[in-house]
Amino acid sequence: MTTADILAGFSEIAALVVGDICLDRWCAYDPSTAEPSRETGIPRIGVVATEVTPGGGGTVANNLAALGAARVAVLGVVGDDGFGFELSRALQARGISTELLVTDPGIPTFTYTKIINCQTGIEDRPRVDFIFTKPIPAEVERQILHRLEAAASGYDAILVSDQAETNHGGVVTPAVRNMLADLARRYPEKIFWVDSRKRLELFRKVIVKANQDEVETACRSLFGQLDLQRLRRRVGSRLLMVTEGAKGVLVVDQKGQCRVPTRPVANPVDICGAGDSFSAGAALTLAVTGSPLEAARLGNLVASVTIMKKGTGTASPEEVLQA
Repeated sequence: MTTADILAGFSEIAALVVGDICLDRWCAYDPSTAEPSRETGIPRIGVVATEVTPGGGGTVANNLAALGAARVAVLGVVGDDGFGFELSRALQARGISTELLVTDPGIPTFTYTKIINCQTGIEDRPRVDFIFTKPIPAEVERQILHRLEAAASGYDAILVSDQAETNHGGVVTPAVRNMLADLARRYPEKIFWVDSRKRLELFRKVIVKANQDEVETACRSLFGQLDLQRLRRRVGSRLLMVTEGAKGVLVVDQKGQCRVPTRPVANPVDICGAGDSFSAGAALTLAVTGSPLEAARLGNLVASVTIMKKGTGTASPEEVLQA
């Protein structure tokens, strides 16, 4: 299939993103307004403009929608707060269904707040993250499990975004991991694609996408050395994809391993979200073609477009064809 044929096939694929659906808030501040607080004497950061975009698993969903998937939905947890409202509105504006989101007033919406100097365009202040460090309530977990099981049959590709780096994790609990493994066994024709920052070795029967640092950490924790085939067998995965930045992607399956190079890009603008855009392009391609090598190639192309945009950019089919 040509690249154009693959991209056209995306319009027949329904995709669900499960996990930590976050909000990115891009806050531009004016340094000239940094006068000391009258109460504390601490200089303020005067925010003069704010833009919001879906973050975490929402970035994956945003890329799926931009690439022309037939339907895109998200399944996760948001708070009954202003950030949850902003996140839902940002997703819906991009044609992404929020019907499967669970709202809980006791959980804050997972939010990344990025502070950018409006005079330089540089993010030069510490990021302010709104996180939840406790296990999600049992009732919320039950709702997640129920909605996941009920919805799975209606999607061709299910992408899991396990973003939380706290000890308790986030939406993707042990029970959710177990259900994903069970669903992958029940629906072998579907794509179950997992990206986990800290817990990739705990998943079973799914396709695992990780970066070089993540697989090295997992391998050395499990085996004391880097052994990608052993890691793949440990998680019972038919396919492991390791992104290696400018070197491309290492595809590891039962046949062995093969590196798929990426298109060279000089002076990338922003690599934030590159892994998410890769996942969107690669998972859709795998659903269309069944070829891991084609999936890696097209995922690389998508990422090569998005890293030339500020923030967590997306790529349209037309931009991928040009690349």
